[in-house]
Amino acid sequence: MTAYLDHAATTPMLPGAVRVLTEQLSRTGNPSSLHAAGRAARRVVEESRERLAASLGARPSEVVWTAGGTEADNLALKGLFWARRTQDPGRLRVVVSAVEHHAVLDPAFWLAEHAGAELVLLPVDGSGVVDVDALRDELATNGDRVALVSVMWANNEVGTLQPLDDVVGLARRYGVPVHADAVQAVGQVPVDFARSGLDALTVSGHKLGGPGNVGALLARRGLELTPVLHGGGQERGVRSGTLDAPVLASVAEAVVEATGARDRTAARVAALRDDLVTRVRAAVPDAVLRGPADASTGGAADAAHRLPNNAHFTFPGCEGDSLLYLLDSAGVEASTGSACQAGVPRPSHVLLAMGVDEVDARGALRFSLGHTSSAADVDALVEALPGVVERARAAGLAVVR
Repeated sequence: MTAYLDHAATTPMLPGAVRVLTEQLSRTGNPSSLHAAGRAARRVVEESRERLAASLGARPSEVVWTAGGTEADNLALKGLFWARRTQDPGRLRVVVSAVEHHAVLDPAFWLAEHAGAELVLLPVDGSGVVDVDALRDELATNGDRVALVSVMWANNEVGTLQPLDDVVGLARRYGVPVHADAVQAVGQVPVDFARSGLDALTVSGHKLGGPGNVGALLARRGLELTPVLHGGGQERGVRSGTLDAPVLASVAEAVVEATGARDRTAARVAALRDDLVTRVRAAVPDAVLRGPADASTGGAADAAHRLPNNAHFTFPGCEGDSLLYLLDSAGVEASTGSACQAGVPRPSHVLLAMGVDEVDARGALRFSLGHTSSAADVDALVEALPGVVERARAAGLAVVR
């Protein structure tokens, strides 16, 4: 039996989402067609839009369907930057946190390299929390030149929940729109678009129990976005392309299920996570929990400032990839949380931004739980981990010698 501890990468589809997708797949109709089949497909699309919006505190007209979180992030950053630059050519500064997902960081760097943007990376503290004072200073100095701010709701590697109320409050004083990648947050913590004050928010289907290759950008009414895709003018004219009614129905059902069961699931998963943290530390005493921790409880995961399903460790003297492969061979699936570019393993940019030494950052493993997780998954990890760490350290010593 395999212990799956990589729900932050993708989580199994929820039963209702599978049922809805299966029911809808046999139906025919392009939502843009005017005949009966097309109108029926359009009805599915709009009902799905309404269901997703209601679950996330948005208006249906604020939901822009996309092919996933990466496209939604690209539309938010590029669309906002180009629209703002058109309105005011002096607004060239793109402000993002240093720990963003690459779906935000890479478009931001691309805008700086190819579109004349001035990129500003906000620093974070040792827990991965964005430096609000740095944002305050940036806006006080360059508020009339900032095109947009993008700070994720929750970090995908170490689980840090960001102080979005503070970020939005500061940006609003200067008339600067704020986008948040909420891909990891939806279904884990309360997410209410209207209450957040955000201008744009990214959602991804497969991260919360829906199908892959589908997501949405919630964009407040009146927000100007320059299209990234051009074609038939679907989705408010900012995201062209034929909509897949069955997939949209499925992801809407997943959002409804995930948010409806959120409190119950989060409590159960957080208890599993806390057990995992305690037992990993007992099994490997020098393992270091990264991300928000509560000093009053001996450094346990900080429930108020961290996703309930996240446990991220670094293991001294180990390479994360070695740990990953050894655990995999023992039937435990996790993630390093780091990028691998051109076949060369690189330490996580998130950990480096948090001030973790590059050598230590290479020994990272992320364990993330979800709706199918059980105590048996934690048992399997704890049983395999000491031997895996010992072998990984031995392999590292052999390479050094």
